[in-house]
Amino acid sequence: MIVITLTKVPPALRGDLTKWCQEIQTGVYVGNVTARVREKLWERIMRNIGNGEATLTYSTNNELGYTFRTTRKDYQVVDFDGIPLMKHVKEQKGSAKHGFSKAAKQHQARIMLRQKSRAKSVKKITDFVVIDIETNGLDPQKNELIEIGAVKKTNQGEVVTFERLIKSTTQLPPAITQLTGITTEKLQTQGVPIAEALIALQGFIEERCLVGYNISFDRQFLTIAFEKNHQLVLSNDFWDLMPKVKRAQRFLDNYRLSTVLANYGIKNSSPHRALSDAQATFELLIKLMENGIM
Repeated sequence: MIVITLTKVPPALRGDLTKWCQEIQTGVYVGNVTARVREKLWERIMRNIGNGEATLTYSTNNELGYTFRTTRKDYQVVDFDGIPLMKHVKEQKGSAKHGFSKAAKQHQARIMLRQKSRAKSVKKITDFVVIDIETNGLDPQKNELIEIGAVKKTNQGEVVTFERLIKSTTQLPPAITQLTGITTEKLQTQGVPIAEALIALQGFIEERCLVGYNISFDRQFLTIAFEKNHQLVLSNDFWDLMPKVKRAQRFLDNYRLSTVLANYGIKNSSPHRALSDAQATFELLIKLMENGIM
């Protein structure tokens, strides 16, 4: 069992954790996961925590029956004869404050202004491609794409789809097969080389804005895949529907895609398959636009 507490972290990270844990109170997450998943979750938290703080408590074989980790700067976890304790650390006065320079902040502000100006010009459903991926793990540095799905509406009003299984020579973890229904044999027999799939994807999305649910996860995997295959990284704008939903629906039990789709009355025929998830997210996008949320 694990307990994660978050303070002042980006909303995307809080929503991301609801895939594996239950938020029993604001910023407090409880779950029952394997040690491997626990370590991956902590890596994910550390990578996306921003300026916030996090503490992880989990069961282990010691006298207390549990241990913990924290990113808090005013406390340090110390071991006292096998018992973890929290030691208060006094900050040194006059210590250097780490952060971005004024020039870097101004550069980031200019980028955000350009993104906002481009976003204001995106008004029609034909300006978007909704995308989703499936992977063989959670770490974009170590794991790989196994499926890409996308949906768009043409200028003629036709809804068209894109779907590719990615050929793999490695064995899929049983948990991934159980979750997605994708087998190693299916990837080997029906999959295409990753480089071929990425070229086809670029042709499908063109210059349209890419929309997804918790799309930062998809973007990381796609970016690394393009880089590894010596192809130009996507320069398209990316829009995430999760923050939009959170602002519009403040009292959902959680913000998993399945929960959000059920709230909007959208059926997903094959959850955790890239095309089916993309099609359901496409319907969610239309609902949000109809309700004036986008």
